[in-house]
Amino acid sequence: MLGRALLTRALFTKTLKDAASNIKQVKRNGSHGVWTYRVPPPPASKKIVYLAEVLGGICWWWILYHIATEPEHIYGEWPYIDPSTWSDEELGIPPDSNGPLKN
Repeated sequence: MLGRALLTRALFTKTLKDAASNIKQVKRNGSHGVWTYRVPPPPASKKIVYLAEVLGGICWWWILYHIATEPEHIYGEWPYIDPSTWSDEELGIPPDSNGPLKN
């Protein structure tokens, strides 16, 4: 009877420890930022906002400058062929005299 009481108490204590460990909030990403839950995060400092704007501007400048100066990356490096010069044979279109709709 004493063994059963000790076993019951040990299991109950273990269950309480497990429940207590589940209640504690695990802190993630503790090395940076502030952890928030169901509230808006604190606003970034002006220095970070300005830095983000400058880096975004540099990135867009880089993209638009290279599109303007090297359009081959967008359009390709081959000469553009006018599709109106292609024949029906090149496009795989059968002649009008073949098929069920002939006159």
